[in-house]
Amino acid sequence: MPEFKLAKRVTSIQPSPSTAAAARARELKAAGRDIVDMTVGEPDFDTPDIIKDAGIAAIHDGKTKYTAVNGILELRQAIAGRMQRHTGIDYPLEQITVGGGGKQIIFLALMASIDNNDEVIIPAPYWVSYPDMVVANEGKPVIVACPEEDGFKLRPEALEAAITPKTRWLILNTPSNPTGAVYTADELKALGKVLERHPHVLVLTDEIYDEIWFGEGRLLSLVEAVPHLKDRVFVVNGVSKSYAMTGWRLGYGVGPLPLVNAINKLQSQISSCPSSISQAAAAAALDGNQRFVTESCAAYRRRRDIAVERLNAVPGLSCLAPDGAFYIFVNCAGAIGKGTADGEYRIRNDLDFVLYLLDSGVAAIHGAAYGLSPYFRLSIATSEDLIREACKRISAACAALQ
Repeated sequence: MPEFKLAKRVTSIQPSPSTAAAARARELKAAGRDIVDMTVGEPDFDTPDIIKDAGIAAIHDGKTKYTAVNGILELRQAIAGRMQRHTGIDYPLEQITVGGGGKQIIFLALMASIDNNDEVIIPAPYWVSYPDMVVANEGKPVIVACPEEDGFKLRPEALEAAITPKTRWLILNTPSNPTGAVYTADELKALGKVLERHPHVLVLTDEIYDEIWFGEGRLLSLVEAVPHLKDRVFVVNGVSKSYAMTGWRLGYGVGPLPLVNAINKLQSQISSCPSSISQAAAAAALDGNQRFVTESCAAYRRRRDIAVERLNAVPGLSCLAPDGAFYIFVNCAGAIGKGTADGEYRIRNDLDFVLYLLDSGVAAIHGAAYGLSPYFRLSIATSEDLIREACKRISAACAALQ
């Protein structure tokens, strides 16, 4: 059989580390291993009935045909309403695009806007897919380390130093995956002052976790903090995390009309339109009773508190309490250089540590996958009992190191 030559855009990127880790955990469990899977960034709650009923009604009503490339009118109206409530900004419907998940929207935005070696600034720790999405679209990721002492957040001076004439985008994720870091109004405004000096830089703000935050009131969006920059800001969001709708695959983007038009053009050639059923369900989610959002966020906060208390009690580990999302980014520097008495394990880095935890019955993701070591990420989008069990196993594993 002749060799099949793959395109550089495929050979230059890696499979998603989080997807690969979750798949490995599933394989081990299927083989009979007792594994507490803390890898998956997916709510363990079921999609609320009111949302499922809207999808079922769409099927029964025959709403199973192609829709407009950028989504049904009802959904775009619901998105515009939510944007107004959350940012105070009225966006015209033509500045809204809808796709098969926030991930697709981000990929299409980069595809539509970067050329060979255009630079995209990505604060680290970052969601695992950002750099590979940039590379797949022939851009150059510019990784800016945001250490724990800075709350894992991008500082204005670091942003300033990273910008060059080739910079096309800054990607900002708040609340953050993997750290749960949330930018305050003053921090967003400080970044905005830097951006004012560099009008060629666009901002993609990934706000997929904006309903899952543990502060008071409403989480501030970049476009609300610096509204005079809104024509350079592309807001990405979706229904996967806030409404437990990961499998429905529905995300959206709101921002500059030329970019939205370009995304719609690409989508017309790639998928024609998002699922009509998912769109109907998403409209019901955004416009409906928000009790589920409030209650699930409260549950995530309880889970966070349980995990942070127990993990910080483990010698060699430490973690900040995240301000949002449903992840804990744990510092494992105290375990590096140690090993088991039998010599089977020697912990040289956070990947070694995560592999050791897997053998101890806990599946996690190493910090290097997110651009910062030595850390590991745990998802707390699971039950309190499983969180307690995972922390118990992690504590035992660390106690066995010397």
